[in-house]
Amino acid sequence: MLDTRKQTLLQLIVEDYIQSAEPVGSKQLLQRHRLDVSSATIRNEMAVLEQEGYLRQPHTSAGRVPTEQAYLYYLQQVMQPTRDRRRLDWEEPDDDGESVGTALRRLAKRLVEISGETAILAMEPNVGYYAGVSNLFAKPDFSDVEMMRALSATVDQFDEVVAQVYPLVSEQTVVYVGSHNPFGGEMATVIVKYHAGDLAEGLLGLIGPLRMDYRRNIALVEQAKEAITQLYG
Repeated sequence: MLDTRKQTLLQLIVEDYIQSAEPVGSKQLLQRHRLDVSSATIRNEMAVLEQEGYLRQPHTSAGRVPTEQAYLYYLQQVMQPTRDRRRLDWEEPDDDGESVGTALRRLAKRLVEISGETAILAMEPNVGYYAGVSNLFAKPDFSDVEMMRALSATVDQFDEVVAQVYPLVSEQTVVYVGSHNPFGGEMATVIVKYHAGDLAEGLLGLIGPLRMDYRRNIALVEQAKEAITQLYG
């Protein structure tokens, strides 16, 4: 367990990096946040966090970026649920006979529009639908050629992965990060199991880089599940 100052710094670094996709340095932290410590103290604390495996330093920058360990700590010890319940503004099916599958695909597309991530939808374990896959390839996190190749291979295996994780996901939102993420070691997934009454059940989630906005995406996925339950439950 980190002490209060290190935990605060780690939270700020994670959240700044989520927003900027740029390595975070001590000067940026002082400029962006009201910290009652010196730049030297921040540098020392960041060096300790790096030694303990929470930060790494890209060779091209003096700033640091969070590691998988940092994101896990952030999720488990620091992050608070967001109060920003951004409306999905999902147009519910009318009486024109629209199928459940069609309605849920529209919901997945709406999640993509709001989150900027990739939405994954499964109706039963072997029927997969993906929206916004191009968003993954547009992220600066995957600009490296080798990373792009690995990402392409991962996307090609989405159907197989859905079948594997289907029995593991419950009606409580699950977050898979990095090496714990069956969809890819450089990505994060927020996913939940939904029930559309007696009509269908399946998985609904968002996939993005480790740098994804976890608070927002968790809230969006849970709101989407609530919308499905209210409509079909």
